[in-house]
Amino acid sequence: MRFYTYQHRHYCGIDLHTKMMYVCILDRQAQILVHKNIPCQQEAFLRLIGPYREDLVVGVECIFSWYWLADLCAREQITFVLGHALYMKFIHGGKTKNDRLDSEKLARVLLGGNFPQAYVYPPNYRAIRDLLRRRTYLVRLRGEIQGHISITNYQYNLPPFEKHIGKKGNRQHIIERFGDPHVRLNVETDITVMDQLHGQITTLENYIIRHAKRFDPRTFYRLKSVPGIGDVLALTILYEVQDIERFPTVQQFCSYCRLVKCEHASAGKKLGHGGARIGNSHLKWAFCEAAVLFLRQSQRAKDYVARLSQKHGKGKALSILAHKIGRAVYFLMKRNDAFDEDYFFRS
Repeated sequence: MRFYTYQHRHYCGIDLHTKMMYVCILDRQAQILVHKNIPCQQEAFLRLIGPYREDLVVGVECIFSWYWLADLCAREQITFVLGHALYMKFIHGGKTKNDRLDSEKLARVLLGGNFPQAYVYPPNYRAIRDLLRRRTYLVRLRGEIQGHISITNYQYNLPPFEKHIGKKGNRQHIIERFGDPHVRLNVETDITVMDQLHGQITTLENYIIRHAKRFDPRTFYRLKSVPGIGDVLALTILYEVQDIERFPTVQQFCSYCRLVKCEHASAGKKLGHGGARIGNSHLKWAFCEAAVLFLRQSQRAKDYVARLSQKHGKGKALSILAHKIGRAVYFLMKRNDAFDEDYFFRS
């Protein structure tokens, strides 16, 4: 965990919401200079911090509405620090909790050098990353609708579909299976939504791929040299990582990708594992998908997982392979190198 430890003349803690923001500004002696609730407006914020802008740092807990404030501070050349929400349990542990107290706690933790940092994603690539995440949501929604069609088919004990209905051309004669007009309308609605989602997902993929070729085409194609990583997984890794240099070690990278378990111990005794929600869930999904697809394309990967399964079981063996792929991707991006299967299985 990284903490913000730089010293400044003024420290500003903000309890941010969608419409209002409670601002607390401290000096180096921890004296409160400003403690006020203002609307979430750029002019109001700049007017409030105006007398204290000299050597000011702004700290905000990471919630969904931080984009505009981070961009404003960047334009105004004000130091901005984003706080990791899962490491800020001290805010919720007090006997009394409100916006006024929360903003003061943020400012005092920032002053003390104990402010847990989250990554401030650059605004130039933030919109494309969010677009890619939206594409993932639409794909999962399409999968849920496809599952509903299959459930409806089994409810009436009809024969299984001969072809995979995930493809648009294989859904043409599904409605004819059902005689009840209400059921037909239900299934027809699902098919219509799936067709619309399919077209929109394809449009998003093409747009993101074109943008990725302008962003970092060489890394994009190097990622695709890994068996099992295609366009979508390469895009996910590329935009979720953004800059591999922010991870000094491969262990930190794998921890961020949720590919390792964090051990809890006290007095020399192991107390289990924790922190499963801390990290990037999109990278966790990408590397787990890559491990499954790797098995389809590599006989050596099948033999490797088979050996691990005898000792650890199939599930843990796949997790070990996903971790191994994550380490390979880290060094691939760090060294600007292509994937080498012989070197991958050498150990």
